[in-house]
Amino acid sequence: MLSVLLLLLPAQAEPAAPPWLLGKAFKLPSQYTNQESGYFSLVAGLDDRLYIGAAKYGVNGYLLEFDPRTEKTRLVLDVHEVTRLVGTGFAAQAKIHTRNNVGASGKIYVGSKQGYPEKGEERSLYPGGFVLTHDPKTGKNETFGIAKAQHGIISVMPDEERGVAYISTCSDDRPIDHTHFMVLDLKTKKYTDLGDMEHAYAFIVLDDKGRAYHPVRGGTIARYDPATRKLDKLAVSVDGKPAGKMFTKDDCILNWDSSPDRKTLWAVEMTTNALYRFDLTGDKPVGVTVGPLLDAGAKGRTDCRCLCVGPEGTVWAAVTVHGVADGPRLHLVRFDPKTDKQPRDLGRIGVANPDFTTFVDDKGKPKPWHHTMPVTKDGTRSPWQPMGIAQTRDGNVWVKTIAPYTLIKLTKAQVRK
Repeated sequence: MLSVLLLLLPAQAEPAAPPWLLGKAFKLPSQYTNQESGYFSLVAGLDDRLYIGAAKYGVNGYLLEFDPRTEKTRLVLDVHEVTRLVGTGFAAQAKIHTRNNVGASGKIYVGSKQGYPEKGEERSLYPGGFVLTHDPKTGKNETFGIAKAQHGIISVMPDEERGVAYISTCSDDRPIDHTHFMVLDLKTKKYTDLGDMEHAYAFIVLDDKGRAYHPVRGGTIARYDPATRKLDKLAVSVDGKPAGKMFTKDDCILNWDSSPDRKTLWAVEMTTNALYRFDLTGDKPVGVTVGPLLDAGAKGRTDCRCLCVGPEGTVWAAVTVHGVADGPRLHLVRFDPKTDKQPRDLGRIGVANPDFTTFVDDKGKPKPWHHTMPVTKDGTRSPWQPMGIAQTRDGNVWVKTIAPYTLIKLTKAQVRK
């Protein structure tokens, strides 16, 4: 009876102030970025080091390695150096934007991408993005050439067992981004184009049969089966009904990752306050709504640009709530399929060591591109623009935020409370 009464009560205009989740912050080197940014590009390697892409618009893109044991960051891949194709302005390989992925060998797979054209620059200046690998064991870097002329690379998913990697390109056109789903033969370095999926910021995942999934504009999913070399476009259902507007709208931005056994796809839509689970074992992806990510209040708006599945199958998300007092607020959300009945808001992320970097110059003026980590009313420095999340095998969770470019460590004890 009590639960029924609670459902009838009006939603609170403001959610309760969340508890602080204070993590140790590490400043990523500014020399590898000119806007203190790097987007989705974060992954934990098999060596438990973190591999992070950096963007330096008009100049170059870089892959950085952060070692949690030494708490040091170093450059491991310079895109222009590896590709031997040097351009400036819009012709530069301006960033590594891909969600980095790890092959069975331990190699890190990434792709390079265009920046933004300045006034007077034509988009034809950009030659196209490269698929690249870094081998932590040997330090060797390798390029697999340009996937598609004048397109950047937004997603790379390796399947080393079958000798291929799956690619999603990006034209960066608006309102419709042209994103080609491609198969890369890792031995011959040749690409097969499966077609334009027209879905911006696409992530590719594999199921337990080695089939690759790519979202398609309009709410369907393209699935490629390497055994038959067949591409199918599959209708998607959620809670027994056709996928709703959050999946079918033209500006749908999906962040998804598969479970360790690759039988389940976990997904969020960037502006939708919900976690979804899709069964990949059948003929078509069958989805259910797990629950809201958090309580955003009646006026709060959620923005989730970071989701990952940890080594033991726990789903992690960094979620920003806009439109609330003393906001925007960045939260860490957890869903453990073994113990949690719905997503659990673990609290608002703040910085335990606010002196980890400086926010003003020698004259006391705010540094450029340091604006998304303000001090809140109680004096806590708190970021609100996350762009990546990863979990290492020791149970620690790492959130990457931009402006300033920062890595925040949340310990196993904190995230398992």
